[in-house]
Amino acid sequence: MVAHRPPHVQVVPLSGRYIPKAGDVVVGTVTDVQSTFWLLDIGAPRWAPLHMTGTPWQIEVGETDRYLHVGDSVVVRVENLEATGRIGVTMNGEGLGKLEGGTIVRISPARIPRVVGRGGSMIQTITKHTQAHVAIGQNGRIWVDGSPEAIRRVTDVLRMIEEHGQRSGLTDRVESFLLATTPTGTQAPDERPGPVGHGRVSHDANEPVEEPWDSDEPDESASTPPPGE
Repeated sequence: MVAHRPPHVQVVPLSGRYIPKAGDVVVGTVTDVQSTFWLLDIGAPRWAPLHMTGTPWQIEVGETDRYLHVGDSVVVRVENLEATGRIGVTMNGEGLGKLEGGTIVRISPARIPRVVGRGGSMIQTITKHTQAHVAIGQNGRIWVDGSPEAIRRVTDVLRMIEEHGQRSGLTDRVESFLLATTPTGTQAPDERPGPVGHGRVSHDANEPVEEPWDSDEPDESASTPPPGE
């Protein structure tokens, strides 16, 4: 069961394990706070430390707990992978930052291209019919925000993609499901979302931004592009 309890983020695991690559944009959750960095769980075999210099904030040593707490979720980019296994990440960059509220759903990273769809067709269908805000991580973590009903419907769709991602005609099947489950009186949003939907990413009072996605093919073996906002 998915519960919407802002400003906290609930994680709904479906499946998957993530192997990071430099340049990946991922959704991570803070698991520990130290004087100069935070440890992030990004679903990889090892934690990813986010150093205070890798954020847009001006932070003094020992003040990290004023900015991010255990349980907070963020969008970060994998900068480098060291021979020791250390995963370097940064929160500096367009579309990166802290996520406010919402729910994180975990699926297999291999299914992310199907969540996006060809030319962004799948995620556009999902956000159009649910009015939810969505940010997709290449690590198989998808942040969803909106009404409890919207979050439930998006989660149901993600579960459908997880289970039937190998089938053709999946976008049409998802749209049929969303049309059949549209609550009475619900209207489609006026703004058509970009290929990766919307996200509320906070750097303080900055407005969220959307990062373009260039992939056209829902090939599960392909490298997936980064989430927006």
